[in-house]
Amino acid sequence: MSVAKVTEVTASSTVSFEDAIKQGIARADKTLNNVAGAWIQEQKVVVSGGKISEYRVNMKISFVLED
Repeated sequence: MSVAKVTEVTASSTVSFEDAIKQGIARADKTLNNVAGAWIQEQKVVVSGGKISEYRVNMKISFVLED
């Protein structure tokens, strides 16, 4: 039997939502062992001068706890 834990992460990118997700997962994987999945809870953009300047995602990342 395995037990998982969930942590909430916010990540941003000037490129795209997909890039923000990739950066958030990559950063979480540096600190957390056994990252198993992510749920994208919310997507937001920052607008500056009428154009999107930043893409932000709030996600919940699950990881399996070690024995």
